[in-house]
Amino acid sequence: MGSGELSGVETEAPARDDAAEFALRHAELARGYGGNGDPDDPAMVQAMQMVLHIPKADPPARSALLEAAAAAAVAVCLDPRSGPGGEWEPRYLAWKRSRIRKVARRARGAQWIAAGAVDGVTVEVDGAQARAFVPGPVGAIDQRIRKLQIGGTDLDHDEPGPPDPELPVLWVNAALEMSVGKAAAQVGHASMLLAGALPVAAAADWAAHGFRCAVRDADERLWPALVAEVAAGRAVAVRDAGFTEVAPGSMTVIAVPARA
Repeated sequence: MGSGELSGVETEAPARDDAAEFALRHAELARGYGGNGDPDDPAMVQAMQMVLHIPKADPPARSALLEAAAAAAVAVCLDPRSGPGGEWEPRYLAWKRSRIRKVARRARGAQWIAAGAVDGVTVEVDGAQARAFVPGPVGAIDQRIRKLQIGGTDLDHDEPGPPDPELPVLWVNAALEMSVGKAAAQVGHASMLLAGALPVAAAADWAAHGFRCAVRDADERLWPALVAEVAAGRAVAVRDAGFTEVAPGSMTVIAVPARA
C-alpha cells in the first residue's frame, strides 16, 4: 500500500476560501504556541481531543490511521471557523496560546457515530478514519468524547512502502515505541508545526489537497540523517513535554516537506 489517498475531509466550511483570510489563519499558526502557559485551575487546562476509529473486526492500517490523524489536527487549526470571527476561534486560540496538548482516544460502532456530532474535522485515508475536535478545557470535555477509552488498543506496524515524493513525510521515531494513540498526538503536533513553517502559498496548496501526508517509521539508521535535516532548517521536529510514555524533550516526529 502506498502513502494513501485522502478520501475525504469532512467540513462545513464554505467551499470558497479567501486567500487573505487563509493568510491570517496561517500567520496565527506560524506564531507558535504556548506563550500563556497553563492556567492555575487544572480543569481549565486546554487540550485538543482526537478520536481514532478502530473497529474490532477490521482495524485500519496503522500508517493510514496516523496520516488521517495528522491531517485532521492541522485541518482544525486552519479551518475558517478557527479564524478571525469564526465560531471556533475563541476555543482554538485559548488552546493554541496555552501549552499545546492533544489526547487521542479510540472508538467503534455507535461511539464513533456519536463522536461525529461533536465540533471537529474528520479525515479518511484508505478507509482509516480519525477526527480532531475543537480544543477546550479538560474539565469540560463533551461526554460523548470523555467516555471513550484513551488506551488499551494498539495496531501492528505495517509496511506501506516508499512515500509519495509529492507528499510531506512525518517520520516517527521508531526507537520510542509509542502506542498508536501517542503517535497520533505526535503526528498531529508535527502537521501543525510543518504547516506553520511553510510559506503561506505552500501551506494553502497543502490545504487545497486536504493536508495529505505520509507517515513512516524511522529506524536508528535513518533517524540521525533526519535530525541533521532539522539542524539545517529543512525539516521541523516535535519535542515532547514528557507527560506520557516518553521522556521530556524526546524528539518524537520529524516532518519533512514534500520533495516534489
